[in-house]
Amino acid sequence: MKKFIQEFKAFALRGNVMDMAIGVIIGGAFSGIVTSLTENFINPIINFVTGQATYTAADIGQFATNFGSAVVNFIILAFILFCLIKTMNKLMSIGHKEEAPAAPTTKTCPFCKSEIAIEATRCPHCTSVLPEEEKEA
Repeated sequence: MKKFIQEFKAFALRGNVMDMAIGVIIGGAFSGIVTSLTENFINPIINFVTGQATYTAADIGQFATNFGSAVVNFIILAFILFCLIKTMNKLMSIGHKEEAPAAPTTKTCPFCKSEIAIEATRCPHCTSVLPEEEKEA
């Protein structure tokens, strides 16, 4: 059971799954903005132009308030998701230490420019005697 939970955790926290989940949540919040824009601006303009409705200043203020509320909801949701993902990334990086780069195992022959073992004193390709390199302390 423990291995199953570890596999699920690895699957759920993988980048593609998290990106898709965030996309779905942000998409839902953005659809709220589009719906609000349609209901609070586009439909009233069409109704006013076609003569189906007349609006007072209070109605127009209410339309703007409703749209502003949808935008604020979107911004809050996006900020919460940002903080959540940032915290999750920090927690995921705690267990992982960055590995130091491996020491080189080859070097280049200064005469024929072939790649040779780092311990070599003579090039196996051109048979040149390699100069001793000074090691920095």
